[in-house]
Amino acid sequence: MFNPFRWPFRAQYFAGFIACIALLAYAYFVQFQLGIEPCPLCIFQRLAFIAMGLIFLAGAIHGPRATGRRVYGLFVLLAAAVGAGIAIYHMWVQHVGPDPMAGCTPGWNYMVENYSLKYAWSKTIEHAFTGHADCGQVNWTFLGLAMPFWTLVSYVVLGAGAVWAGFRRRN
Repeated sequence: MFNPFRWPFRAQYFAGFIACIALLAYAYFVQFQLGIEPCPLCIFQRLAFIAMGLIFLAGAIHGPRATGRRVYGLFVLLAAAVGAGIAIYHMWVQHVGPDPMAGCTPGWNYMVENYSLKYAWSKTIEHAFTGHADCGQVNWTFLGLAMPFWTLVSYVVLGAGAVWAGFRRRN
């Protein structure tokens, strides 16, 4: 009974929800207990985990039939693909290194408080994805690999698990 591949759809999706909550809890632990501030790309990766967690929770509560399970699987896959894309871009930024001029741009809090009121949110998102020195810094590693790599692994595993749970044949 401990084999998660044999669990019912609702249990698998609830486990996906718990995994997203655990990943977000660790991100907040790193931020508030270890004192490592998240960069804008980290914030967007958190938003992708939140979206995945909410879809997992909705699927677990709803417990749909075959077509609904596939739809939930594709929605989680979409959120995972967005998160994976951001994580890949974040790894590229860390690999290339920060632009020397990137340190002159305002921080995330300033952008949200000022740009979002004066301009559209699209301006804030545009600035978040262009030139931030803090996104190029590697200030946390596990087994020699930075946080964006591990979030990418999480997106791939959770996305694949959601699709598998949604598309597998049930007896």
